[in-house]
Amino acid sequence: MDYEFKKNTLEGTYHANFSMGHEAMGRWLVEDVAKNTDLLAEIYKHIALIKNTQDEWTLSGKVMTLVLSDQEIIVQENALFEQSDEEFEEDIHMYDDECISVCGLEDFETMLQSWEAFINRF
Repeated sequence: MDYEFKKNTLEGTYHANFSMGHEAMGRWLVEDVAKNTDLLAEIYKHIALIKNTQDEWTLSGKVMTLVLSDQEIIVQENALFEQSDEEFEEDIHMYDDECISVCGLEDFETMLQSWEAFINRF
């Protein structure tokens, strides 16, 4: 999982660009986490609690939902949790790639630490 963080100093906005398949992770950082270091501390606490367990922890944000487990992390757009009777074409998976991201626990923790260091610089 590759990523790059940027700040628009004129507008004061943050941007997180992630490699293909992990785009939702960037949206989650920018839209739900932003500069909330208290939230980051809570996530770190739950990461430590679930390591080497079968437990799972879910955090629903404004736009995205984070699901932590010992094996993987899932970031998923809240709209995907809503039930729908509509059928979509098979090519819709390209859009889904921007709505859900999955990565390993260690990679996720490293990325969070990088984000925290980035936002603390500005």
